[in-house]
Amino acid sequence: MKIRHLTLVLAMMVALSSCAQTQFTALEQQQISIEDPSLFEKSEAFTIDFSSGRDRDYSFPLPVGKAKVMSDYSVEIETVRGDAVKSMFAGVVRLSRHSATFGNVIVVRHGNGLETMYANNAENLVKSGDRVKAGQTIAIVGSEKGRTFCRFAVMVNGSRINPSIIFSPESHLLRQQVVLFQKTANWKVNVSVLKEPMLEATEPAQWWSYPLPGAKVISPFGRRGGRRHTGVDLKTVNKDNILAAFAGEVVFSGRFSGYGNLVRIRHDNGLETYYSHNSKNLVNVGDQVKAGQVIALVGQTGRASTPHLHFETRIGGQAVNPNRFFDHGTHSIRLEAFNKKRDGYVIKR
Repeated sequence: MKIRHLTLVLAMMVALSSCAQTQFTALEQQQISIEDPSLFEKSEAFTIDFSSGRDRDYSFPLPVGKAKVMSDYSVEIETVRGDAVKSMFAGVVRLSRHSATFGNVIVVRHGNGLETMYANNAENLVKSGDRVKAGQTIAIVGSEKGRTFCRFAVMVNGSRINPSIIFSPESHLLRQQVVLFQKTANWKVNVSVLKEPMLEATEPAQWWSYPLPGAKVISPFGRRGGRRHTGVDLKTVNKDNILAAFAGEVVFSGRFSGYGNLVRIRHDNGLETYYSHNSKNLVNVGDQVKAGQVIALVGQTGRASTPHLHFETRIGGQAVNPNRFFDHGTHSIRLEAFNKKRDGYVIKR
């Protein structure tokens, strides 16, 4: 799998060349969420190094606003009437129009592979084809039912991604990390955080994967309703791809009590991981799987009130909080939980 490796600085420097397109099709100028056919034209994945940028290469859309991430991964940023909405990165305006759903809305296509949406504007100040810089005023914030706010979203290939991976909603600061974007078979995009910078623009040494990219936690590890919840419940959409967290051997794949369809994988790093309530298991006992391999589809089998993934990490048969190994907010690995050995990583005891 070929991977492009970009830094934020590089993305901004080449914004004018990689975003040279200033004319868009009628559909691109009308449809807010639309695939970008050129995004994965040369490779099946790309990274953005947000730790290498300059301050002027990034701007929070409403620097003094209060941001709240919604369940659909949009962000409502509340501020005062008349405030200026700013472009997050440099790029080219793909869409600027009025929508019955979003009011006045703008979508900017950026040179780093992302697109950003700015909606509920009182007035759009740019038009399709305009080049914009990071921090440039592109709209005036609008009001609805007594509230003044911008509805904002980050998109890749037409799909919204968890904005908390890119920036902190509380501090508005860009997260200093390398983010990997991988195309899937159905044109969706898996997003994960690489704590270690990639040294080459070739096959990465990807020894881990977040089990459900794009998911949010709907029930944490610990006590729940008088019972011990031995894992963490992660939710995206029904029949979404479930990925193996690490390489290992499948030791169970089938129905198991309240777990419903369950996959158990034993890993050389000292962990065993559980993936349950699946609509369908895609691996069998004895299979050797790689980190990031699709092993099952999200479902609602067993004791589950909604389609989701129940994910467990176990050591010696005992359930351990998955938070010890994964940051669910950024979908990244916690390297501090592992010791690096010559042949890989093992958990710290």
